[in-house]
Amino acid sequence: MDVRFTATGTPLAVRYDGRVWAVAAEPVHWFDRDSWWATRRSAPVGAGNVVHIEHWRVQVRLGSSTSALRTFELRRDPLSEQWLLESITDN
Repeated sequence: MDVRFTATGTPLAVRYDGRVWAVAAEPVHWFDRDSWWATRRSAPVGAGNVVHIEHWRVQVRLGSSTSALRTFELRRDPLSEQWLLESITDN
């Protein structure tokens, strides 16, 4: 899965399952905290932020079509560059 962002850092489109899903509504952005004490993950000194999990909830549709909206919840774990698809909901 790939996420394309605008110059200001807002999701613009998501490539998932060989298709491009265009963001069709204002996305919702928030951060959660990782329970590092439960997972016993450690990080080298100076590694940066190791506790904040970034989330985006985006409503998308296939390309520029008028297909039904779907909601993708995206997550990026601390120290990762890869976005994960947490869930898909049909609206």
